[in-house]
Amino acid sequence: MISNIHIKNIGIIDDLEINLNKGMNVFTGETGAGKSLIIDAINIICGGRFSKEIIRKGENHSYVELCMYSPDDINSVDGNIIITREIYSNGRNMCKINGRLVTVAELKNFMSNYIEIHGQNANQQLFDNKTHIKYLDNFIGKEIFDLKVEYKNKYTRYNEIKRELRENYGDEKEKQRKLDLLRYQLNEIQEAKLKTGEEEKLEEKRKIILNSEKIAKNLSEANEAVGENTIDMLSSAIRALEKIEEIDSKYTETIENLRNSYYNLQEVSRDINNYMEDIEFDEREIEKIETRLDTLYNLKRKYGNNIEEILKYGEEVKTEIDKIENVDKYNEQLKKEQKELENEMTKLAEKISEIRKEEAQKLSSKINKELLDLEMTNAIINIKVEYKINEFFEDGKDSVQILIKTNVGENESELSKIASGGEMSRIMLAIKKVLTEVDRIPVVIFDEIDTGISGKASRTVASKMKSISKEHQVICVSHLAPIAAIADYNYFISKKVENERTTTSVQLLNEQEVICEIARISSGEINEVTLKYANELRNQKAS
Repeated sequence: MISNIHIKNIGIIDDLEINLNKGMNVFTGETGAGKSLIIDAINIICGGRFSKEIIRKGENHSYVELCMYSPDDINSVDGNIIITREIYSNGRNMCKINGRLVTVAELKNFMSNYIEIHGQNANQQLFDNKTHIKYLDNFIGKEIFDLKVEYKNKYTRYNEIKRELRENYGDEKEKQRKLDLLRYQLNEIQEAKLKTGEEEKLEEKRKIILNSEKIAKNLSEANEAVGENTIDMLSSAIRALEKIEEIDSKYTETIENLRNSYYNLQEVSRDINNYMEDIEFDEREIEKIETRLDTLYNLKRKYGNNIEEILKYGEEVKTEIDKIENVDKYNEQLKKEQKELENEMTKLAEKISEIRKEEAQKLSSKINKELLDLEMTNAIINIKVEYKINEFFEDGKDSVQILIKTNVGENESELSKIASGGEMSRIMLAIKKVLTEVDRIPVVIFDEIDTGISGKASRTVASKMKSISKEHQVICVSHLAPIAAIADYNYFISKKVENERTTTSVQLLNEQEVICEIARISSGEINEVTLKYANELRNQKAS
């Protein structure tokens, strides 16, 4: 259940915090006070769409935080699940579940397991036949779940094959054009006879040749500095010290050091001479290197950032050429797999359809019983399951449609062609009442679903909502006195102007305040008659 919701900067809501309770929580208040904005905020935290225009004027972001208490839930921390969503006017969006950053899609998927919102838009969903199959399958539950998962996996692969067949060069001219291009690319790569590390070696050799004059000059200077004169001088120094070595042993170490320097200098001199012999500026060689580097640059520009990537691309081209040249054989394999999948999906779809047809009768019967309680005595719902022989859909081969007959002697027809606004609200409530008996979503929200309902029907609607609240936390925005009267907790939503800004506030009402609020919404004013009526409604709730 939702234990707390914190809302900042949404519409006329400045900074609002609401503590909610188990059972039936009803929001009432004058039109425009911000009741539906609270539901909008819950929809936002559930991953719903958000328009930056709803951010409070003068602010650059909005913030919604929801705390759900679910002690047995594996996602909870100390029994609590904290969800936050912060949206900025520049479009930046930040969602967190227990402090962990998630995407909006992840948030929406997560919250769909905890909160279900029904509003006037939900009534409109009843006009969409695509939602009818969802209602039926939710009612069926586990019995159909595994079959649908198996079917959907095959359906996904089936669509992949159909797409691949479309893209597998069915047009002969297109196939030849593609082959010509790929063969040209492969030939260009193969003719280059690329070698890994080749480019680096060429660049190094090019650098040496281009700097040959500078290298020769400096090698010559070095050679002159360590040439024969220097070596001869070291040799003379060694011979001079050898003549006095017998007089004092301390000269021995110096002589040894000079000998090492003599030999090292001879080695350095030979190396420099060798370097000088290797240096030459070969114009034909540099031209050859430049041409090769240009070839490599051109291939890099077309096929990859380096030789390794070019060679990898060449292998991919070879694979694609082989695939195209053998496409007819490959397509035959795909068509064979497609046919096998069609047979397997058909068998699964037939099983699913049998279950749906049987369960559709049960669901229709249950909904009709609820409609009878909701003062739609002549209305008969018929959930029609039609098996489409030549079509595959995401959920099978069935078309599911909720049909209704509202009066005796009339033909059944689509909901959109017969039902009024008030009837749609009652049909939606009847469906939800039946489905809540089988689903496990802990929080159900009704946003002015009672629109178009009055009189005796409104009391029955209140009773149905109360029944739902026994197994689910119910949050309801309503203008009906019977619904306010049957609530476990009543919240009064109001607005006030402070410092030339309108803000929304919420107040949890005590029992006397509840009586006054029921009286107000029953007739628009509080007097002895309306207070008496309010007390009667409240006493009915107690009974």
